[in-house]
Amino acid sequence: MDSVQEPSLFEQVMPFLLKGAVVTVELSVVAMAIALVLGLIAALARLSRSRIARIIATIYVEVIRGTPLLVQLFIVYYGLPSYGIRLEAFTAGVITLGIHYGAYLSEAYRAGILSIDKGQWEAAASIGMTRTQIMRDIILRQAIRVILPTIGNYFISMLKDSALTATISLSELLRAGQLRIAITFRAMDIYLMVAAIYLLLSYPFSLMLRRLEAKASRGHGTQS
Repeated sequence: MDSVQEPSLFEQVMPFLLKGAVVTVELSVVAMAIALVLGLIAALARLSRSRIARIIATIYVEVIRGTPLLVQLFIVYYGLPSYGIRLEAFTAGVITLGIHYGAYLSEAYRAGILSIDKGQWEAAASIGMTRTQIMRDIILRQAIRVILPTIGNYFISMLKDSALTATISLSELLRAGQLRIAITFRAMDIYLMVAAIYLLLSYPFSLMLRRLEAKASRGHGTQS
């Protein structure tokens, strides 16, 4: 009778790692959507004429950028239950990553908006456009094109930082690997597989960013 061949480590582990990779991508995409909205709101608040809005936005940006992401994650997941707010690991991860990267994106938005020539404000105002219309229809459209590579870089960083959610037992890519290590005791092999999947997830975005940056450079060269 033929003996049944045992599946290789790759065959045993990879299905679990791929499931974790799906969670990683979902987590990163949803969190990035939140970060893009929060970042824009914070940037507009810091550029507004309202002193209170500027103060609130500045406090948000400085506090978030001045504290570690891991500490923020623990505050949301382990700290909020002390006040009766209990969140699932996925929700806590999405909220924390969204808030964290929103603070960084706000500075990118602000730099992009300030890079637009002030003459465009004056020209648009001279034809009767309101400040809101100018910002929405003229300034933001150009600013977003300018900061698109930065947004992409932050998304790649978020994809990798999502590994921190393994500390709150979210079954993303790293956590899936850790659980397989506990069963197989093949730490090096599995961590290398995890690293390879992170690379495969982020590398296409890196290529896309290079093309965007090259396109932007050609655009600037043509304009000059």
